Amino acid sequence: MIISIASGKGGTGKTTIAVNLALSLKNIQLLDCDVEEPNAHLFLKPRIKEKAKASIPVPEVDEAKCNYCSKCREVCAYHAIAVLSGNNGNKGSVLIFPHLCHGCGACSLLCPQGAIKEVNKEIGAIEIGDKGDIQFIHGRLNIGEAMSPPLIRQVKSYINPTRTVIIDAPPGTSCPVITAAKGSDFCVLVTEPTPFGLNDLVLAVEVLRKLQIPFGVVVNRSDIGDGKVEGYCREERIPILMKIPFSKEIAVSYSEGIPIVEKDVSYQDKFINLYLNICGIKNEANSRY
Repeated sequence: MIISIASGKGGTGKTTIAVNLALSLKNIQLLDCDVEEPNAHLFLKPRIKEKAKASIPVPEVDEAKCNYCSKCREVCAYHAIAVLSGNNGNKGSVLIFPHLCHGCGACSLLCPQGAIKEVNKEIGAIEIGDKGDIQFIHGRLNIGEAMSPPLIRQVKSYINPTRTVIIDAPPGTSCPVITAAKGSDFCVLVTEPTPFGLNDLVLAVEVLRKLQIPFGVVVNRSDIGDGKVEGYCREERIPILMKIPFSKEIAVSYSEGIPIVEKDVSYQDKFINLYLNICGIKNEANSRY
């Protein structure tokens, strides 16, 4: 089963849930797909055994063959190509914007003159390691790169179907989150009982319903704020899988990079119950179809 851990906003405790759930179970693979700011390794402390460069194909134009027909510009859905046609005896030009390119290959495939080839552009790195029985993989996007989805997809290409896979998704509700959560069997939404937490939870719920991924909610710092998050979940019939109270001990442990289950072993049973709740909801959803 593939379980993604997401949140409508940053700072809700998404990585905390992902790491502690991974440490509480057996035969786990943990993928940190928050490639712009990966931090699961700070708590898991894996031994990195392998590092691979991540790249995407971007177009390179042979202007000796190009007749500036603008077909490449027309087929590029991301406006990564501009064509300046020559006039008054001046030679034309083709401008490539690599940071906008998604590496789809349409321009090179459909160029009538065969003037475009693809070259690899490095966008980041993927690191692979382990912590005990846990397989660990994360991506690191290069500073200055505008798009994380291509790297997220490359991290997900390492998914091991023989293990329970936990994906730590980026925060928010935009393309990176969708890329990370897509294909999951279940998604855990981590929120907090505050107005900001509720607002962003509503947005995340809408995304998952569009993706048709079963989901439930974990309420972190559950004894602060108000009861509107729980009220919303009741109205929308969204299962609350787990509540974690606000705790100075947990906060201190977090600041030291120590997972909750290593500081307080009683939490291991709570995270196991979280997993059992997920399995129960997933099985119930399967039985309806």
